[in-house]
Amino acid sequence: MEKHESDYNIIDWWKKVVFKNYANFTGRARRAEYWYYVLFNCILAILVFILISYLSYLPDAFFSGVIFVVVIAGMALIVPTLAVIVRRLHDINKSGWYYFFRFIPLVGPILMLIGLFTDGDRYRNQ
Repeated sequence: MEKHESDYNIIDWWKKVVFKNYANFTGRARRAEYWYYVLFNCILAILVFILISYLSYLPDAFFSGVIFVVVIAGMALIVPTLAVIVRRLHDINKSGWYYFFRFIPLVGPILMLIGLFTDGDRYRNQ
């Protein structure tokens, strides 16, 4: 039996983005879905950093294998990250192309952050 979104924890939100909506660029993503995904990825990155710092004292062959796995996992998370950002932009009634505003120096990241914190549009989107 599937949980209702109100009963989701941080891992459930991350699994929803990565496994159920891996490359889904259509639809909407609530604030909770986006921010719990980002929070889980930050926690995961900190744990991986600590692990790599610890493993850097081990032989080079093993350490290179760990780095390879981390790089592949990071590359695999690029697509769901872009997809959840686009769906989050859809939720505030913006096109996914608004993502490119983040490349405008100084102003772009601020506008993007404001948009990602904004409550979703309750009505049907364009």
